[in-house]
Amino acid sequence: MANWIINHGLESFILVVWMGINIFLFVNFYLFYDTGPQFFYTRQLIGSALSWARAPAAVLNFNCMLILLPVCRNLLSLIRGSFMCCGRTVRKQLDKNISFHKLVAYMIALMTAVHTIAHLLNVEWFINSQHGKYGPLAGNLSALEDNPAKNTTFLNPIDDDDDITPTVFVFTTIAGLTGVVITLALILMITSSMEVIRRNYFEVFWYTHHLFIIFFAGLVFHGAGRIVRSQQVTTPPHNYTLCKDQPQNWGVIPECPIPQFAGGFPQTWMWVIGPMVIYICERFLRFVRYMQTVRYKKIVMHPSKVLELQLVKSGFKMDVGQYVFLNCPAVSQLEWHPFTLTSAPEEDFFTLHIRSVGDWTDQLIRMVENLPDGNQGPKIGVDGPFGTASEDVFDYEVSMLVGAGIGVTPFASILKSIWYKFKDSNPKLRTRKIYFYWLCRETHAFEWFADLLQVLEKEMEDRGMRDFLTYKLYLTGWDHTHAAHVMVHFDKDTDVITGLKQKTHYGRPNWDKEFEQVRQENPSSVVGTFLCGPAALAKVLAKKCMKYSDVDPRKTKFYFNKENF
Repeated sequence: MANWIINHGLESFILVVWMGINIFLFVNFYLFYDTGPQFFYTRQLIGSALSWARAPAAVLNFNCMLILLPVCRNLLSLIRGSFMCCGRTVRKQLDKNISFHKLVAYMIALMTAVHTIAHLLNVEWFINSQHGKYGPLAGNLSALEDNPAKNTTFLNPIDDDDDITPTVFVFTTIAGLTGVVITLALILMITSSMEVIRRNYFEVFWYTHHLFIIFFAGLVFHGAGRIVRSQQVTTPPHNYTLCKDQPQNWGVIPECPIPQFAGGFPQTWMWVIGPMVIYICERFLRFVRYMQTVRYKKIVMHPSKVLELQLVKSGFKMDVGQYVFLNCPAVSQLEWHPFTLTSAPEEDFFTLHIRSVGDWTDQLIRMVENLPDGNQGPKIGVDGPFGTASEDVFDYEVSMLVGAGIGVTPFASILKSIWYKFKDSNPKLRTRKIYFYWLCRETHAFEWFADLLQVLEKEMEDRGMRDFLTYKLYLTGWDHTHAAHVMVHFDKDTDVITGLKQKTHYGRPNWDKEFEQVRQENPSSVVGTFLCGPAALAKVLAKKCMKYSDVDPRKTKFYFNKENF
């Protein structure tokens, strides 16, 4: 339990607070509409469906206020920079922004379903009340007309029309039409966000997700129809406890004047206007960055369809492990894709390594491959850089870096920066030990990164700091041909695949063995474990961090961090 608290305590506290607010809003508004005297007559027409419609609406307002904030990348980067004094545990929560964004979206979907079903029942019961199916009181309330000259206001929004149906009502009112638009937009956004769609049809996800503009526009106008109405205070007052049993005397005797009703003032816009303004500013800043000129310094095509772009942009400043969003109008005017920077802050340019994993990257790589010699590449826009978990690598005494395939890119930036720091005769580093693990399926994938490791290997050896960096490379996809080739060259001083002194391992790491070794070599240390790789591996490493952490401050503790885009 103590190990779990070390890695997930603050995250769980934040989720409990968020869920507590949701529960409070639901219960509070449910009781307000279920017991409030101003809604007594409204409940005579539609019963408890009123509360079941309004309580989810309150929760929806709260979560629609939150949904945009986790995807405001510049806002998160600003907060990350401002919270440097608040510790890595607080900043670590910012790396869960996409997970929280999804969680809020699921809550919105759930509350939308409850809200919609309840209002459909409301419409049905309003129609039944208008047709006199619920007794004389409901009939009298439904007969009230909106006639200011007679000082009367309606309660039932359904006209006395035998042909009216819930479907007709939905498509002939502001609340109904906007509700349909909002719900359809939400369904399309959530279904297109499924993992299988995002990975195989990213363009579908990208374009469909921009229906959020229609979603928020409909949200702002949804309450303008003021369908749900409450009793107003009048002079003389209409006391429902006295008058509810004698509706035939309303307006006849002084004690029972005709009750007055009015719709509530729309409130959703007050919840969402702030995040909408922040997001508009975010998009404006992205546009400004898009317009800034980006020049190519070098273009290199590596094996395994990995494209290296060395770029220059005026005023561009980065930190280790950060990422940017890339746009290429020649491929798509609107699509922006995230890529981790593989250069170091000490360099006067920034580098991206792009692997072919979909239609967008395939088109970009083909376009660059077919460029005439000496030509600049296609026009591109760069937005960023933005902060990630890897920024905190040098805040730990010991760091474990785990990259899978192209997921090695943030650690390329970190290792390059280490090399530059050690060029200084007296590097100021809190970190005293780094363990680096790279898992690849193909031998060619090692080639573009092996040169950097060779330079680092020689640099550490020349400085007598061979123990500062321990790295292990794992080839997870291999066959008998590989094995035979390795056996023939087994006695060589360098690895037959990478040319490094550290030999390549075949298969997957034994993480229990690795974590135990790190713990034994670094007693009483705080170890940051960083992953850029698949979710399945993240689950494994997170469990190992909990298993090998000790709440005793005199012993080793592991903190898990994962890259999220």
